[in-house]
Amino acid sequence: MQTSQGRGAGLGLALVSALAFGGSGVAAKPLIEAGLDPLHVVWLRAAGAALVLLPVAWRHRALVRRRPALLAGFGLLAVAGVQACYFAAISRIPVGVALLVEYLGPALLLGWVRFVQRRPVSRAAAAGVVLAVGGLACVVEVWSGLRFDVLGLVIALGAACCQAGYFVLADHGSDGRDPADPVGVTAYGLLVGALVLTAVARPWTMDWHLLAGRARMDGTAVPAGLLLAWLVLIATVAAYLTGVVAVRRLSSQVACVVAFLEAVVAVVLAWVLLGEGLSAPQAAGGALVLVGAFIAQTSTPRAARPEPVAQGGAQGDGTVDGRRELSDGSLQA
Repeated sequence: MQTSQGRGAGLGLALVSALAFGGSGVAAKPLIEAGLDPLHVVWLRAAGAALVLLPVAWRHRALVRRRPALLAGFGLLAVAGVQACYFAAISRIPVGVALLVEYLGPALLLGWVRFVQRRPVSRAAAAGVVLAVGGLACVVEVWSGLRFDVLGLVIALGAACCQAGYFVLADHGSDGRDPADPVGVTAYGLLVGALVLTAVARPWTMDWHLLAGRARMDGTAVPAGLLLAWLVLIATVAAYLTGVVAVRRLSSQVACVVAFLEAVVAVVLAWVLLGEGLSAPQAAGGALVLVGAFIAQTSTPRAARPEPVAQGGAQGDGTVDGRRELSDGSLQA
């Protein structure tokens, strides 16, 4: 029962994370169209979230001494790396192609689990990835304006590696004798990411007065500060917190496939709020992503059942075939 409830809660958190992440583009695009540089928007997103979670970081300050490598890796890969590589990639290749390559991260993650960690990968997770990648190709309409740029594709592949790193690091430390609190990891990851992005985005060159004005969302004037608040609180703070906790409750293999829903949410919200069209292939691709995510979540490990005792092998004194069973399940002669 507890395993089933934990899986349900994990899936719910993963869906909330995908919804929150998927809404980032809807809030960011009007700000960019109002005159803000894309890298400045990314920096505002990370820096604002780090500022909000600063009290949380202080409360978990012991993590700096206990798990410095985990915090640095999460900030460099999961926050700064994904964002910087993605925006660098879309400057050279179409957005749809860059997004599709970035979401090869789940496939790379399965390779990491199978060949580096030497852990089995379920057929459900592998099938879910295949279906979700195919559906995502339709969602982003990868065939539109496709052009080949080696450097752009390499950078987009870097974003995919960073995305895979996000799920690996989010799951890291959940087991063992020294677990790292996911809330603390998120807080310090955003802080490290914001510091790294400061050097890349150079926010001192930003036109700050634009944040006091208004941006246009499908013809409607919206306060830029309100869009920034949504980008920071919902699309970053809530998205990362629920995402990391979801990985802990599920597994990195399952959570990364559910994350494909982010692209579907982004397209649907752009259709509803920004007036961007939703084509038939995009709708069909969204359905494929949903199917892939559903299949993948069935690979969540179930509670181990005790092995049946062979008939005639059990004795009344708690021994099996003459050997005493210990509390950890091993047998002692």
